[in-house]
This record gives sequence, structure tokens and C-alpha cells, in this order.
Amino acid sequence: MNKDGALRKKLQGYVGFANLPNQVHRKSVKKGFNFTVMVVGESGLGKSTLVNTLFNAPLYPPKEHVGLSQDSPKTVGIQVLNTDIEENGVRLKLNVVDTPGFGDFINNEDSWKPILETIESRFDAYLEQENRVNRSKITDTRVNACLYFIAPTGHSLKALDIEFMKRLHNKVNLIPVIA
Repeated sequence: MNKDGALRKKLQGYVGFANLPNQVHRKSVKKGFNFTVMVVGESGLGKSTLVNTLFNAPLYPPKEHVGLSQDSPKTVGIQVLNTDIEENGVRLKLNVVDTPGFGDFINNEDSWKPILETIESRFDAYLEQENRVNRSKITDTRVNACLYFIAPTGHSLKALDIEFMKRLHNKVNLIPVIA
């Protein structure tokens, strides 16, 4: 006991405030990480090739050329691809949110709306889980980053590109990629 009445102990091992960053790091590495990336852009710009190369995982199967048909979707679709990646003992649960059909139509006036609604609904679902009394099983489905592919036309940005980036830049980390 010290002269001021405080009991001082020397802590051994992984306990104490000084080791808090190490404790959080160990817990995170043991539990693994979630990462959700959204890829947006016109067909044929290399979205699937970049994602497959970036994460060194075959998320997208090889594409077969399919001609235009009457069954082509009329709106932007949302597809989610999942994979687990482990590197040096660290696990990553990767979710890729793909947006096939974006920018492929004659009238692309509101093609950004389904994407914006998806991002907002994922944030709302996470907030709802955070507001519950029992938060032990929270799954983070928020979009961490959006890779926006811009066609390399050599001219200025299209009106769709400008409108999309204006609408989404304050909702998600937006990373423009010149294809």
C-alpha cells in the first residue's frame, strides 16, 4: 500500500488498460472482419474482373456472351455475392453488392434510385439492430465502399455519372474508377 492509500499491483499477461488496444486487436482477428463493397457501372467496364483480381477469389464465374432478348431486365438489379477469405490467420467475410443493368438503358433517368434505396435500407437495418436491447448478434450489412466505374470515353463525364455521384457521395465512401 502506498502513502496515499492506493493499492498498486503489477499486472501480468493480457489484462489492464495498457493492453486494451492489443485485446481489441486479438478479439477482432479471432472473430474476423466483415467488408461490403458495392460495384456500380455499365456492362463491360471490368467490374467483375477487378473484384476477382483484387480479392484473388473467383466471385464471378466466367461470363458467356448472351445476345439481347425480350427477357432483358427493365430496371437496375441488385445481386449480393459472398465469400470467406483467410490470409495469415485473419478471416474476412467479403460481400460484393453488384448492380447489373446500371447505365445500360436508353432512359437512365432514375437508375440510381434502387442503389440509393439499397444503401439506405442496409444502414436502417443496422441502426435497428443497434437500437435493440440485446445486441449480441449484430450483423453488419452496411456498404463500406462503392466502386463507381466510369467509361473511358475521353470526353467529359456523362450526366448519369454526375447525378449518381451527387446523390451517393454523402451516403457511402465513393471511389470513382476509370475503367
